[in-house]
Amino acid sequence: MASAILKRTSPTCLLKSMAGSLGIIGGSWRSYAKVAVGTDIVSAAPGVSLQKSRTWDEGVSSKFSTTPLKDIFKGKKVVIFGLPGAYTGVCSQQHVPSYKNIIDKFKAKGIDSVICVAVNDPYTMHAWAEKVQAKDAIEFYGDFDGSLHKSLELHKDLSVALLGHRSERWSAYVEDGEVKVLNVEEAPSDFKVSGGEVILGQI
Repeated sequence: MASAILKRTSPTCLLKSMAGSLGIIGGSWRSYAKVAVGTDIVSAAPGVSLQKSRTWDEGVSSKFSTTPLKDIFKGKKVVIFGLPGAYTGVCSQQHVPSYKNIIDKFKAKGIDSVICVAVNDPYTMHAWAEKVQAKDAIEFYGDFDGSLHKSLELHKDLSVALLGHRSERWSAYVEDGEVKVLNVEEAPSDFKVSGGEVILGQI
């Protein structure tokens, strides 16, 4: 009995309780993450740009241009979700479809763009977007060197699955650069709090 009481009142449990009362879902209360509700995502990742999904030829013709975070977030209402990698199981079968299938509901709430980002090159992201038939609904971006996820401290070593350094599974609602809602799964293989329907209900 004593051990049960101690467990219930441990600092970790208290942190979880506090996170719940603040409307933070899943693992976003964890101390490792730099990003949190109220964070300006552009300021938190200074100098970081993402790479919009494209074919190799489009990359060459654009001189391998990148998109600064301020161009993605400032003056806009954006839903963004990050995942461990293109072509992986949960990402392809559940995470992306959960947003693609309700894209009209996001638009009805005034969302300017729904973005998927992963630690992949933009060419892989382009091919994957076509594979999952989502490129017309969702904007896909590569974070090829993990700069965004490292800056936000949402990076994850997934070498055990032969993926190397990737990202947590997460989602956020960002308004004019400010994080209004943040959800982070307890494990990258989980799909409990970062799906489309969850964040739709939080906007």
